[in-house]
Amino acid sequence: MQALKPRNRTGGALRMPRTVAALMLREMATSYGRSPGGYLWAIAEPAAALALLSVIFSTAFAAPSVGVNFPLFYATGYLPFMLFNDVGNKMATSIRFSKQLLAYPVVTFLDALVARFLLNLLTQATVMIIVFTAILMIFDTRAVLHMPSILASVAMAAGLGLGVGTLNCYLMTAFPAWERSWQIATRPLFLISGIFFIYDDIPSPVREILWYNPLMHVVGMMRRGFYGFYHANYVSPLYVTCIALATLALGLLLLRRHQRALLQD
Repeated sequence: MQALKPRNRTGGALRMPRTVAALMLREMATSYGRSPGGYLWAIAEPAAALALLSVIFSTAFAAPSVGVNFPLFYATGYLPFMLFNDVGNKMATSIRFSKQLLAYPVVTFLDALVARFLLNLLTQATVMIIVFTAILMIFDTRAVLHMPSILASVAMAAGLGLGVGTLNCYLMTAFPAWERSWQIATRPLFLISGIFFIYDDIPSPVREILWYNPLMHVVGMMRRGFYGFYHANYVSPLYVTCIALATLALGLLLLRRHQRALLQD
């Protein structure tokens, strides 16, 4: 009786990291390779846009609702919002972007999702570090940093983008009209997610409604991390986590069940 040969698990264990790394490099080359500065432009563009908008809005909002420096107040709202928005939008088009590669058995839709999530999370995290460092060095913000709250806000925004983006990856691939509908439906989020105001300044009837916007919690947690006196008691990480996990689970279930039909369309 022949002895059974041990299975080579090393190759299987390394397959996904190698595939994800290759997909990330491919996206960096295809998406940013032709632009001036290459991938660096993906970091410089949002940082420059935030700096310009800070100058423009600071003329209209001289005194922020929290703190003494408007650029910091605006950045603590804008950057976590953009983290969610960029991760969610990029993940929503993961299958469409890597559709040709998904025809190969070695590449799965999960690889495409993970690659896009990691690349855009790293990009937005780098933008955050650069912008916040510049603001703290240039201005007298009197900020008292609380890193656990800052990291919690980043995790909440990333998790929400991961979940919503995964669900939208199925919906936008299966129903192309959903992409335009989603863009129209979510445009008001920029105005109702606490970027220009704080939760406590909203009148009571509207405040209870806006509590259900998970981005209000993400922004509130970020501001808690920069303003030691701002407690943001309304923030519920559990609520945001439940939404992120529910949308992620539903999106993965739909993608796995309908992946063949999605790739054949």
